[in-house]
Amino acid sequence: MASASPPVPERNVPLAPLTTLAVGGHARWYLRVRTAVEVRAAHRWAFERRAPLFVLGGGSNIVIADDGFPGLVLHVAIDGVTVTKQDDGAIVEAGAGEPWDLLVARIVADGYAGVECLSGIPGYVGGTPIQNVGAYGQEVSQTIAAVHAVDARSNEIVTIPSDACGFSYRQSRFKQEDAGRFIVCGVTFRVRRDVSPVTYPDLVAWMERHQLAQPGVEDIRAAVLHIRRGKGMVLDPTDADTRSVGSFFMNPIVAASTQAALDAPSFPMADGRVKIPAAWLIERAGFTKGCAAGAVGLSSKHPLAIVNRGGARASDVLDFAVRIKRAVLDRHGVALRPEPMFVGLDDDPRVRFLQRDTD
Repeated sequence: MASASPPVPERNVPLAPLTTLAVGGHARWYLRVRTAVEVRAAHRWAFERRAPLFVLGGGSNIVIADDGFPGLVLHVAIDGVTVTKQDDGAIVEAGAGEPWDLLVARIVADGYAGVECLSGIPGYVGGTPIQNVGAYGQEVSQTIAAVHAVDARSNEIVTIPSDACGFSYRQSRFKQEDAGRFIVCGVTFRVRRDVSPVTYPDLVAWMERHQLAQPGVEDIRAAVLHIRRGKGMVLDPTDADTRSVGSFFMNPIVAASTQAALDAPSFPMADGRVKIPAAWLIERAGFTKGCAAGAVGLSSKHPLAIVNRGGARASDVLDFAVRIKRAVLDRHGVALRPEPMFVGLDDDPRVRFLQRDTD
């Protein structure tokens, strides 16, 4: 494949405006790339200078250090969507820089199923396999056929089939053992015509209220958007609760005996364990919707979102998150795990505590 030299990176670029949480310092270097060839060239640029590299997408699920990032921030803006129809569905190829919800809207408008419950989630396509984003009973791994990426070890473009992505609840190989190795450039999705019944309690209740016995994908998308908006989980510059990473903590998956001892609401998992709502645990540990600690607090609409109330620093967010995790652990004996990625914070003891499964 032909090589290309990227544009000269910009210096000292503020990163907070590029994230939904709106915290963090500056990038030493910043570069926006629009093709996989440019990604390879940028990676080579960083490698030759022994500069650390961080890949930025939609900025919707990250907490960036107040000191910023000491290397190259690579903002992947690869766009383009192609849809190949099949008898029972379609193959959708999307660039990593495509806005996720616009892709979902297009798939739903075409009458295809598989991502409708993932409506309203901010960010870009490239972040979805890393986080294995999920909501309301769906996970993106259920529709991903392959991930196309630049392998930082070889600086070559590779295609990784879904079964080699290491998907699990809110996890993937891209976030765990191979964190930082692959720069996602595009994703192939396999969507279908048949619509699965909704199972998530909020959606079931919505359909019952609206007397929709067999909802279509457009019905499900409308319901999800309404529910998420009511929880402050969609981007809205007029909403004070919008400056967040969405759900800060994952819903813990525990043994059925643990759930029974807590008498907590639950959702059964295939392996016999159960998922319990982190929001339920947080509220019963003393953190109510809208509670605040200076410049940070919980959303007034949902206790799972830590929000920047204005002028917050990453340090404020981490301090508040640690308080919540410690309170839940002390009250319930359950260790919450964070959803967002932490940038420039590898040596921060608060991050190490947040990422541990125990105290």
